[in-house]
Amino acid sequence: MKRKMLLVIALLVMAVAVTGCGNESKGTVKLGLSSWIGYAPLHIAAEKGFFEENGVDVELQVIESVSERRTALAADQIQGFASTVDTHIMTAAAGVPVVQVLALDTSFGGDGVVAKEEYNSIKDLAGEKVAMHTGGGASYFWMQYLLDREGMKLSDLEIVDMSAGDAGAAFVAGRVEAAVTWQPWLTKAEETDFGKVLVSSDETPGVIVDSLGLRQDFVEQSPEAVQGIVDAWFDALQFAKESPEEANKIMAEAMGQTVEEFEATLPDVKFYDKALNQEYFGSADNPGFLWEVSEKAADLWLAEKLIDSKPAIGDTINGSFVQ
Repeated sequence: MKRKMLLVIALLVMAVAVTGCGNESKGTVKLGLSSWIGYAPLHIAAEKGFFEENGVDVELQVIESVSERRTALAADQIQGFASTVDTHIMTAAAGVPVVQVLALDTSFGGDGVVAKEEYNSIKDLAGEKVAMHTGGGASYFWMQYLLDREGMKLSDLEIVDMSAGDAGAAFVAGRVEAAVTWQPWLTKAEETDFGKVLVSSDETPGVIVDSLGLRQDFVEQSPEAVQGIVDAWFDALQFAKESPEEANKIMAEAMGQTVEEFEATLPDVKFYDKALNQEYFGSADNPGFLWEVSEKAADLWLAEKLIDSKPAIGDTINGSFVQ
């Protein structure tokens, strides 16, 4: 009897092990994202079954904090997350191997530098009080990019450190000369009798870009799943183009907005379809703008001592899946 019981237990253990292996190879891929409009087509892919049609089971997890997404990726609780290019570079520099495989969207007027009417260029802000967030992130990186174009540094400005939203509010209240902020504060600044949008992100396409970064080991072990995710994104964009009413309803619900509210924000972003992805990633022989943006982000974070060492940019980019 004891032998029979031991045999049954052994068979059960073997069955569980085999089942576990099968689930591992065909398991759920978990992707972290925030409730940002640029990621909304991922919800179309989930809702309309495009992930499944492309042979991959995907679970979207809303994780608003970038640091929490990074921690979850490091712990393999998620296999990838959506964020800005500069954030992925910081993640790689922190020792979390992440590979960008897909460009999602670029800010197309959703971010900007607002200033009082008397200022006509970034150079005019030298020595003036400018509100912005200096702890890293898209606004900080973008402003550094704008300053670099003019041969300026952050030290040329009198910086008031605060979040992008608070920076916009401070400008509208007249407490600073300029601010690096985003919507709706760009519109609010223009509604004052003293302010305007000095520079808008639609003037620098490709700089503030969100991309999908995946764990390097996942990319190496499951290239078919990665391809399925990428193709599902392109399918979602095609669906949005062909059926905008249904697509906007799905995305608005995912964002917790009414359709009217969601559609009002659509002009602020530009989604990256296959053609734009191929251009942005480029090839080994002819690298796209993504390489330059990643390089600039790495150099900036290193200079600002936000990272200890510069990651190998080639290790953070894999454009094969968009080709």
